[in-house]
Amino acid sequence: MKSSLLLPLLFLCQLTLAQTKSIGVFDNHVDIGNPKIKGDVTYKKSTKTYLLTGAGYNIWFARDEFQFLYKELTGDFTLTANFEFIGAGKDPHRKIGWMVRESLADTAVHVSAVSHGDGLVVMQWRTAAGAAMRDPQDEIFFAEKFLPQVIQMERVGQKLTMRVGNPGEALKTVGSYESNLPDAVLGGVYICSHNPEVAEQARVWNVKIDRPRSVGSATKK
Repeated sequence: MKSSLLLPLLFLCQLTLAQTKSIGVFDNHVDIGNPKIKGDVTYKKSTKTYLLTGAGYNIWFARDEFQFLYKELTGDFTLTANFEFIGAGKDPHRKIGWMVRESLADTAVHVSAVSHGDGLVVMQWRTAAGAAMRDPQDEIFFAEKFLPQVIQMERVGQKLTMRVGNPGEALKTVGSYESNLPDAVLGGVYICSHNPEVAEQARVWNVKIDRPRSVGSATKK
């Protein structure tokens, strides 16, 4: 009798462990939209640096393809990190940045803080599951082209704000958007190659996930 009960318990423990892939301050990572080339994430604990590898046709139209390193979040928060592409890249529209997403579905509602390989800096979003993203209605463009090392996404209530800059400089506001995201979301960093035949890489470090004191002490890692 004991052995018959033990086997199901061992299976459940193994299943739970398989579903838990915590990396640094994040809960897990996954390829959204089943890109042709699989992505990956590695974490160097000594420097608290994440190496993201990802492909994907784009984050646009009615569905997305990219590599996503995420954490479950609720309420208000501020997400800040340093980003850097690795290598010259194959497509000027390769993307890195922060994303706040309602689910892991490739058609999910989301808001993203995007830095492109050619220096285009944009805040963009999908308003409803499976809806086509619109240009320029679903975008806020920054006034200048550059590769910001620091990208920040802040949520207060339903309002999301994107800021960018470089170390030692005050962050500049790209814009704000009143989203229709639920209270419980997935927030994280991502990479998209904008080319299904190519995988790109980026480094992410100085990651900070800050929350109001009323929710609990701020997390900074």
